[in-house]
Amino acid sequence: MSTVTANLSYFVQPKDGSKPYQAVVEGPNNEQRLERNYTLEQRAVEIENVRGKEREYTLDKNGFQFYKVPSKHEDFTDDDAIREEYYPESVELIKKLTGASQVVLFDHTVRRRVPDKDGDWRSAGSTTRQPATTVHVDQSTGAAITRVHRHLPPVDAEAALRRRFQIINLWRPVRHAALDWPLAFCDFTSVNAEEGGDVVPTDLRNTTYVGETMSVRYNPGHRWKYLKGMEPDEFVLIKCFDSKDGVAKFTPHTAFQDPSTPSHAPFRESIELRALVFYD
Repeated sequence: MSTVTANLSYFVQPKDGSKPYQAVVEGPNNEQRLERNYTLEQRAVEIENVRGKEREYTLDKNGFQFYKVPSKHEDFTDDDAIREEYYPESVELIKKLTGASQVVLFDHTVRRRVPDKDGDWRSAGSTTRQPATTVHVDQSTGAAITRVHRHLPPVDAEAALRRRFQIINLWRPVRHAALDWPLAFCDFTSVNAEEGGDVVPTDLRNTTYVGETMSVRYNPGHRWKYLKGMEPDEFVLIKCFDSKDGVAKFTPHTAFQDPSTPSHAPFRESIELRALVFYD
């Protein structure tokens, strides 16, 4: 077994007991950054490299699943081109791999690491951001339901919510292997998903709406995995929500500084798509 030890940033409850939140605020030079009313703590954890046995991990058991399928779209520098070219092929790919009957992509984020930038900064009007370096889940249950109402017509949303639906991220490296600040995934079978357990609903206050993510408390029982050196023809599906009982409901995940990264490795570039996934 190949493992590395790395520090991960976990959630610490606000001292005043208030509901935690993150707020997108304007920074210098018309940039945006996140402010929080809670603190983070660094915890050293072991992260297993599952290269060679990646097929053992599945969406419904562990909350994440690795695949190898190259993308026809390779540029990832123009948001309109991403929507026109990468979205359609990704919809068909997700349908094929999950057996879903309908997939609705509702946004994407391109991440390109810039050294010495503090936090999750981005230029005004851009979807290019730094790797996300706190342990988190993208959507709470309430936010997942709200997403269906936001992105489907009312009559379709009501029908969709009566079926199984998921929110799944499709994440892949861009241009070169993701040796620098790769993604780590917490095996759902090691997570206390009950109310009052490992995850805490957290408001995400954007400039146009208030969403809700889930922050993650430290649990020494968490089992962390990653696929070292993921190439652009490899990707991972990350489950953020599932309405079905008896399966993995979500996947805490985070970027981390891998101590085994070669000093000459290029800075991480990646794209993630966020999808509503429906089943008949």
